[in-house]
Amino acid sequence: MKIIKPLYLNDKNLISYLLTPFTIFTILINFIKNFLIKKKYKIKTICVGNIYIGGTGKTSLCIEINKILKNKFKTVFIKKRYLDQLDERKMLQAHGKLISDENRGISLDKAETKKFNLAILDDGLQDKKIDYDISIACFNSTYGIGNGYLLPAGPLREKLEILKKYSAIFLVGEKKNTKLSSTLKKFNNKIFYSKYVPLNIKSFNRKKRYLYFCGIGNPEEFENTLYRYKFKISKKFVFPDHHNYTNEDLKKLKKIALNDKLEIITTEKDYKRLTKNNKKKIKYLKVELQVENYKKFSNFLKEKI
Repeated sequence: MKIIKPLYLNDKNLISYLLTPFTIFTILINFIKNFLIKKKYKIKTICVGNIYIGGTGKTSLCIEINKILKNKFKTVFIKKRYLDQLDERKMLQAHGKLISDENRGISLDKAETKKFNLAILDDGLQDKKIDYDISIACFNSTYGIGNGYLLPAGPLREKLEILKKYSAIFLVGEKKNTKLSSTLKKFNNKIFYSKYVPLNIKSFNRKKRYLYFCGIGNPEEFENTLYRYKFKISKKFVFPDHHNYTNEDLKKLKKIALNDKLEIITTEKDYKRLTKNNKKKIKYLKVELQVENYKKFSNFLKEKI
Protein backbone atom coordinates (compact mmCIF):
# COMPACT_ATOMS: atom_id res chain seq x y z
CA MET A 1 0.00 0.00 0.00
CA LYS A 2 1.46 3.37 -1.02
CA ILE A 3 1.15 5.49 2.09
CA ILE A 4 3.13 7.89 4.20
CA LYS A 5 2.06 7.24 7.77
CA PRO A 6 0.23 10.24 9.29
CA LEU A 7 2.11 11.83 12.17
CA TYR A 8 -0.85 11.44 14.51
CA LEU A 9 -0.14 7.70 14.65
CA ASN A 10 2.99 8.37 16.69
CA ASP A 11 1.37 10.12 19.66
CA LYS A 12 -1.90 10.37 21.49
CA ASN A 13 -3.53 13.59 20.29
CA LEU A 14 -6.87 15.10 19.33
CA ILE A 15 -7.03 13.29 15.97
CA SER A 16 -6.28 9.88 17.50
CA TYR A 17 -8.86 10.47 20.26
CA LEU A 18 -11.52 11.44 17.71
CA LEU A 19 -10.80 8.30 15.68
CA THR A 20 -10.86 5.95 18.68
CA PRO A 21 -14.57 4.98 18.26
CA PHE A 22 -13.80 3.70 14.75
CA THR A 23 -11.34 1.13 16.12
CA ILE A 24 -14.44 -0.98 16.81
CA PHE A 25 -14.29 -2.09 13.16
CA THR A 26 -10.70 -3.38 13.59
CA ILE A 27 -11.76 -5.13 16.81
CA LEU A 28 -14.74 -6.77 15.09
CA ILE A 29 -12.68 -7.95 12.12
CA ASN A 30 -10.08 -9.50 14.42
CA PHE A 31 -12.82 -11.11 16.53
CA ILE A 32 -14.40 -12.73 13.46
CA LYS A 33 -11.01 -14.01 12.30
CA ASN A 34 -10.73 -16.01 15.55
CA PHE A 35 -13.47 -18.32 14.26
CA LEU A 36 -11.71 -19.17 10.99
CA ILE A 37 -10.58 -22.77 10.65
CA LYS A 38 -6.79 -22.97 10.60
CA LYS A 39 -5.12 -25.35 8.19
CA LYS A 40 -1.96 -27.19 9.16
CA TYR A 41 0.27 -27.86 6.15
CA LYS A 42 2.70 -30.74 5.72
CA ILE A 43 5.41 -28.27 4.85
CA LYS A 44 7.00 -26.54 7.85
CA THR A 45 6.09 -22.84 8.04
CA ILE A 46 7.74 -19.77 9.53
CA CYS A 47 5.74 -16.54 9.28
CA VAL A 48 7.52 -13.21 9.74
CA GLY A 49 4.95 -10.45 10.11
CA ASN A 50 3.96 -7.43 12.10
CA ILE A 51 1.04 -5.85 13.92
CA TYR A 52 2.42 -2.34 13.32
CA ILE A 53 1.67 -0.92 9.88
CA GLY A 54 4.66 -0.05 7.72
CA GLY A 55 8.26 -1.19 7.55
CA THR A 56 9.56 -3.34 10.37
CA GLY A 57 12.30 -5.35 8.63
CA LYS A 58 10.24 -8.42 7.70
CA THR A 59 11.91 -9.09 4.36
CA SER A 60 15.42 -8.71 5.77
CA LEU A 61 14.61 -11.11 8.60
CA CYS A 62 13.18 -13.67 6.16
CA ILE A 63 16.48 -13.57 4.27
CA GLU A 64 18.46 -14.12 7.49
CA ILE A 65 16.25 -17.04 8.52
CA ASN A 66 16.80 -18.60 5.11
CA LYS A 67 20.59 -18.31 5.58
CA ILE A 68 20.33 -20.13 8.90
CA LEU A 69 18.10 -22.97 7.73
CA LYS A 70 18.78 -23.50 4.01
CA ASN A 71 21.39 -26.18 4.66
CA LYS A 72 18.98 -28.15 6.85
CA PHE A 73 15.83 -27.71 4.75
CA LYS A 74 14.79 -27.25 1.14
CA THR A 75 13.50 -23.72 1.65
CA VAL A 76 11.18 -21.45 -0.29
CA PHE A 77 9.99 -17.90 0.30
CA ILE A 78 6.25 -17.21 0.21
CA LYS A 79 5.12 -13.65 -0.53
CA LYS A 80 1.52 -12.72 -1.26
CA ARG A 81 1.34 -11.04 -4.65
CA TYR A 82 0.76 -7.31 -4.38
CA LEU A 83 1.30 -5.22 -7.51
CA ASP A 84 3.29 -2.56 -5.65
CA GLN A 85 5.71 -4.92 -3.89
CA LEU A 86 7.81 -6.15 -6.80
CA ASP A 87 10.92 -4.71 -5.10
CA GLU A 88 10.54 -7.03 -2.10
CA ARG A 89 9.92 -10.04 -4.32
CA LYS A 90 13.11 -9.25 -6.24
CA MET A 91 15.08 -9.08 -2.99
CA LEU A 92 13.75 -12.46 -1.88
CA GLN A 93 14.47 -14.02 -5.30
CA ALA A 94 18.08 -12.86 -5.01
CA HIS A 95 18.46 -15.14 -1.97
CA GLY A 96 16.35 -18.20 -2.78
CA LYS A 97 13.28 -19.65 -4.47
CA LEU A 98 10.06 -17.65 -4.32
CA ILE A 99 6.40 -18.56 -4.82
CA SER A 100 4.06 -15.59 -5.01
CA ASP A 101 0.32 -15.95 -5.55
CA GLU A 102 -2.70 -13.87 -4.60
CA ASN A 103 -3.48 -16.44 -1.91
CA ARG A 104 -0.91 -17.78 0.60
CA GLY A 105 -2.72 -21.11 0.81
CA ILE A 106 -2.30 -21.66 -2.94
CA SER A 107 1.40 -20.78 -2.63
CA LEU A 108 1.85 -23.31 0.18
CA ASP A 109 0.07 -26.00 -1.84
CA LYS A 110 2.47 -25.33 -4.73
CA ALA A 111 5.43 -25.46 -2.35
CA GLU A 112 4.35 -28.90 -1.13
CA THR A 113 3.87 -30.12 -4.71
CA LYS A 114 7.40 -28.97 -5.56
CA LYS A 115 8.76 -30.91 -2.56
CA PHE A 116 9.95 -27.94 -0.51
CA ASN A 117 9.92 -28.77 3.19
CA LEU A 118 10.20 -25.29 4.74
CA ALA A 119 8.27 -22.18 3.73
CA ILE A 120 9.36 -18.76 5.03
CA LEU A 121 6.44 -16.38 4.70
CA ASP A 122 7.16 -12.67 4.34
CA ASP A 123 4.09 -11.17 6.05
CA GLY A 124 0.91 -13.02 6.98
CA LEU A 125 0.36 -12.90 10.75
CA GLN A 126 -3.16 -11.58 10.11
CA ASP A 127 -3.90 -14.54 7.81
CA LYS A 128 -5.66 -16.64 10.46
CA LYS A 129 -6.47 -19.52 8.08
CA ILE A 130 -2.92 -20.88 8.37
CA ASP A 131 -1.50 -22.69 11.40
CA TYR A 132 2.15 -21.60 11.40
CA ASP A 133 4.89 -23.63 13.08
CA ILE A 134 6.75 -20.44 14.02
CA SER A 135 5.26 -16.94 14.08
CA ILE A 136 7.47 -13.88 14.60
CA ALA A 137 6.17 -10.34 15.12
CA CYS A 138 8.58 -7.60 14.02
CA PHE A 139 8.80 -4.08 15.43
CA ASN A 140 11.04 -1.16 14.54
CA SER A 141 12.85 0.23 17.58
CA THR A 142 12.33 3.82 16.43
CA TYR A 143 8.58 3.58 15.82
CA GLY A 144 7.78 1.13 18.60
CA ILE A 145 4.01 0.79 18.95
CA GLY A 146 3.28 4.41 18.01
CA ASN A 147 0.46 5.80 20.12
CA GLY A 148 -0.61 2.26 21.04
CA TYR A 149 -4.06 2.50 19.44
CA LEU A 150 -5.63 0.19 16.89
CA LEU A 151 -6.33 1.31 13.32
CA PRO A 152 -7.48 3.92 12.34
CA ALA A 153 -6.70 5.81 15.56
CA GLY A 154 -3.25 4.26 15.76
CA PRO A 155 -0.81 2.10 13.81
CA LEU A 156 -1.66 -1.32 15.32
CA ARG A 157 -3.50 -4.00 13.35
CA GLU A 158 -4.11 -6.10 16.47
CA LYS A 159 -4.04 -5.57 20.22
CA LEU A 160 -0.70 -6.20 21.94
CA GLU A 161 -2.26 -9.16 23.76
CA ILE A 162 -2.00 -11.13 20.49
CA LEU A 163 1.78 -11.27 21.04
CA LYS A 164 1.16 -13.99 23.65
CA LYS A 165 0.15 -16.30 20.81
CA TYR A 166 3.27 -15.68 18.71
CA SER A 167 6.54 -17.60 19.01
CA ALA A 168 8.78 -14.55 19.36
CA ILE A 169 9.21 -10.82 18.93
CA PHE A 170 11.95 -9.31 16.79
CA LEU A 171 13.15 -5.73 17.24
CA VAL A 172 14.98 -4.03 14.37
CA GLY A 173 16.79 -0.73 14.71
CA GLU A 174 19.94 1.27 15.34
CA LYS A 175 18.93 2.28 18.85
CA LYS A 176 17.92 0.06 21.75
CA ASN A 177 14.45 1.08 22.92
CA THR A 178 14.30 -0.15 26.53
CA LYS A 179 10.83 1.31 27.07
CA LEU A 180 9.51 -0.62 24.07
CA SER A 181 11.21 -3.83 25.23
CA SER A 182 9.67 -3.50 28.69
CA THR A 183 6.21 -2.97 27.20
CA LEU A 184 6.44 -5.95 24.84
CA LYS A 185 7.88 -8.28 27.51
CA LYS A 186 4.58 -8.00 29.37
CA PHE A 187 3.08 -10.09 26.57
CA ASN A 188 6.00 -12.18 25.31
CA ASN A 189 9.52 -12.29 26.80
CA LYS A 190 11.08 -14.12 23.85
CA ILE A 191 12.64 -11.06 22.22
CA PHE A 192 15.53 -10.83 19.76
CA TYR A 193 17.36 -7.69 18.63
CA SER A 194 19.06 -6.64 15.39
CA LYS A 195 20.32 -3.70 13.36
CA TYR A 196 21.23 -2.97 9.75
CA VAL A 197 24.89 -3.22 8.74
CA PRO A 198 26.14 -1.85 5.37
CA LEU A 199 27.99 -4.30 3.14
CA ASN A 200 29.33 -1.85 0.53
CA ILE A 201 30.38 1.07 2.73
CA LYS A 202 33.86 1.23 1.14
CA SER A 203 32.35 2.12 -2.23
CA PHE A 204 31.26 5.53 -0.88
CA ASN A 205 33.33 8.64 -0.34
CA ARG A 206 31.90 9.92 2.95
CA LYS A 207 33.84 13.18 2.69
CA LYS A 208 31.36 14.23 0.01
CA ARG A 209 27.87 15.58 0.68
CA TYR A 210 24.82 13.48 -0.18
CA LEU A 211 21.21 13.69 -1.24
CA TYR A 212 19.19 10.68 -0.20
CA PHE A 213 15.76 9.60 -1.33
CA CYS A 214 13.60 6.62 -0.43
CA GLY A 215 10.08 5.27 -0.54
CA ILE A 216 10.07 2.65 2.20
CA GLY A 217 8.04 1.94 5.30
CA ASN A 218 10.79 3.05 7.71
CA PRO A 219 12.64 6.04 6.16
CA GLU A 220 13.92 7.21 9.56
CA GLU A 221 15.78 3.94 10.02
CA PHE A 222 17.59 4.42 6.71
CA GLU A 223 18.53 7.94 7.77
CA ASN A 224 19.74 6.68 11.16
CA THR A 225 22.01 4.17 9.40
CA LEU A 226 23.46 6.86 7.12
CA TYR A 227 24.25 9.11 10.08
CA ARG A 228 25.69 6.23 12.08
CA TYR A 229 28.19 5.64 9.28
CA LYS A 230 29.09 9.34 9.02
CA PHE A 231 27.38 10.24 5.74
CA LYS A 232 26.99 14.01 5.29
CA ILE A 233 23.33 14.43 4.38
CA SER A 234 22.44 17.80 2.83
CA LYS A 235 19.08 16.97 1.20
CA LYS A 236 16.48 14.27 1.75
CA PHE A 237 13.32 13.29 -0.11
CA VAL A 238 10.84 10.79 1.33
CA PHE A 239 8.22 9.23 -0.96
CA PRO A 240 5.28 6.94 -0.09
CA ASP A 241 6.09 3.30 0.67
CA HIS A 242 6.66 1.23 -2.53
CA HIS A 243 6.61 4.39 -4.66
CA ASN A 244 7.01 3.78 -8.40
CA TYR A 245 9.48 6.43 -9.51
CA THR A 246 8.74 8.35 -12.69
CA ASN A 247 11.32 9.81 -15.05
CA GLU A 248 10.23 13.23 -13.79
CA ASP A 249 10.95 12.22 -10.17
CA LEU A 250 14.51 11.20 -11.01
CA LYS A 251 15.08 14.15 -13.32
CA LYS A 252 14.17 16.52 -10.49
CA LEU A 253 16.39 14.74 -7.94
CA LYS A 254 19.38 14.65 -10.27
CA LYS A 255 18.97 18.35 -11.13
CA ILE A 256 18.99 19.28 -7.43
CA ALA A 257 22.03 17.08 -6.81
CA LEU A 258 23.88 18.60 -9.76
CA ASN A 259 23.13 22.18 -8.72
CA ASP A 260 24.18 21.58 -5.11
CA LYS A 261 27.11 19.30 -6.02
CA LEU A 262 25.70 16.32 -4.13
CA GLU A 263 26.08 12.57 -4.56
CA ILE A 264 22.82 10.57 -4.67
CA ILE A 265 22.19 7.57 -2.43
CA THR A 266 19.12 5.40 -1.85
CA THR A 267 18.11 1.99 -0.48
CA GLU A 268 18.43 -1.32 -2.29
CA LYS A 269 14.63 -1.65 -2.38
CA ASP A 270 14.27 1.75 -4.04
CA TYR A 271 17.12 1.08 -6.45
CA LYS A 272 15.39 -2.09 -7.67
CA ARG A 273 12.34 -0.01 -8.62
CA LEU A 274 14.32 2.24 -10.96
CA THR A 275 14.62 1.82 -14.71
CA LYS A 276 18.06 1.05 -16.12
CA ASN A 277 18.44 4.58 -17.44
CA ASN A 278 17.36 6.19 -14.15
CA LYS A 279 19.92 4.18 -12.17
CA LYS A 280 22.73 6.24 -13.69
CA LYS A 281 24.58 8.42 -11.14
CA ILE A 282 22.69 6.77 -8.27
CA LYS A 283 24.20 4.37 -5.76
CA TYR A 284 22.45 2.31 -3.12
CA LEU A 285 23.50 1.25 0.33
CA LYS A 286 23.42 -2.53 0.48
CA VAL A 287 22.65 -3.69 4.01
CA GLU A 288 22.01 -6.90 5.84
CA LEU A 289 20.34 -7.56 9.15
CA GLN A 290 22.85 -8.29 11.91
CA VAL A 291 21.17 -10.38 14.61
CA GLU A 292 22.35 -9.84 18.16
CA ASN A 293 23.16 -13.17 19.82
CA TYR A 294 22.96 -14.90 16.44
CA LYS A 295 23.62 -18.36 17.88
CA LYS A 296 20.73 -18.06 20.34
CA PHE A 297 18.36 -17.06 17.53
CA SER A 298 19.65 -19.87 15.31
CA ASN A 299 19.09 -22.42 18.08
CA PHE A 300 15.60 -21.05 18.72
CA LEU A 301 14.63 -21.62 15.09
CA LYS A 302 16.10 -25.11 14.88
CA GLU A 303 14.49 -26.21 18.14
CA LYS A 304 11.07 -24.85 17.18
CA ILE A 305 11.02 -26.19 13.65
